[in-house]
Formats: sequence, C-alpha cells, structure tokens
Amino acid sequence: MARPRTPLLDRERIAATALQLLAEHGEFSVPQIARALGVQTGSVYHHVDGRAGVVELVRELVCDRIADGTLDLEPWDRALEAWARSYRAAFAAYPRAIPLLMTTPVRAPRVLAQYERAVGMLLAAGFTRERVMPLLTALENLVLGSALDLAAPEAMWEPSPDTPLLADALEAVGPGRAEAAFDVGLAAFLTYARALLGGAGGPA
Repeated sequence: MARPRTPLLDRERIAATALQLLAEHGEFSVPQIARALGVQTGSVYHHVDGRAGVVELVRELVCDRIADGTLDLEPWDRALEAWARSYRAAFAAYPRAIPLLMTTPVRAPRVLAQYERAVGMLLAAGFTRERVMPLLTALENLVLGSALDLAAPEAMWEPSPDTPLLADALEAVGPGRAEAAFDVGLAAFLTYARALLGGAGGPA
C-alpha cells in the first residue's frame, strides 16, 4: 500500500488539535487528541513526552503568534509596550488556554528564548537583576488578565436602581472598557518601570 503523502501525525497537528480541544472544552487529554486525529493513543506518545509535552507544544503554537521583532525595538520601553500588545493579542485568540499555560512551568525552547531576549533587553536598559523578573511577571499578569477580560461578556456588571453611579460610569466608558483598562494598566506599568531608571530611560 502506498504511503500517504501527508503524514497522519506530527507535532504540529497534535498541538493544533489540543488547542482546538482547549478552545471547545477548556481541557484536553492525550486519548482525546488521539481520537480527534483518528490514531491510537500510543501513536501520540511517539511524538510527545506525555501530556506535559503537549502543553509545551500548545504554548509554542500560541506564542508563535507574538509578532517577531517587538523585543528588538528601541528604546526599551517602546519594545516592551509593543511586545505586551502583541502578547495580549496572541493569547486573546485562545483565552481558554490561559489558565492551563499560566499554571504549568515554561519549558518550550522557543518560548524560553523569547524570555531570554526580554531579560537581556531589560538588563541592557539598566534594570538590576533583582528587578527583572518581578517586572516581567507583573507585565505578564497584566497582559494575560486583559486577554481574559477581552473574552468576558461586555456587560460584566448589571447595575440596579441602587447603583446609579456604577450605571453612569459604565455608560460613559461604552464598549471600549477592556481596551481602555489595558491602556491604563500598561501606561501605569511603564511609568513605574521608567521611574526605576530615574525617569529619563537611563540608569539612575
């Protein structure tokens, strides 16, 4: 029998299937992936190191959507803002993957390489070693929280006659609440980060 021109199974198809299951159900298992691909569960294990390996493939697939080159921009604060906005857009496309990826250790080589570049950029800008990871973690919390906010219902509050101020505030912001909130958070983060360097973008 002739071999199929397109392989029935590879790491890219496994990752895409897992991401689809996450999008639909908020979870996945290796047997579910195998059933969706029409193969035996053991065949999936030939390509990945168990469920943890699939999680890292999913992480790489999502992070590949972050615009390449954002961390190469200058100065550092422009690069960090561009990276944050692209990072948010990438994860906003797959909000149900966020809880899984936020609660499992990052091992994917391409993703680790991106963090390495971010750390190097901040060190080169003049941030001290002990400042770097709190800054990156805070930015990631802002980005991923905002990505989840984009997936939430637009009307997250249901004002009552007893909350006229809340109703008026919601009416004033309109449908752009999530975007406005992210802009506020990102601006506050960058203002704080610049202040660590003396406010002028260079070491204090």
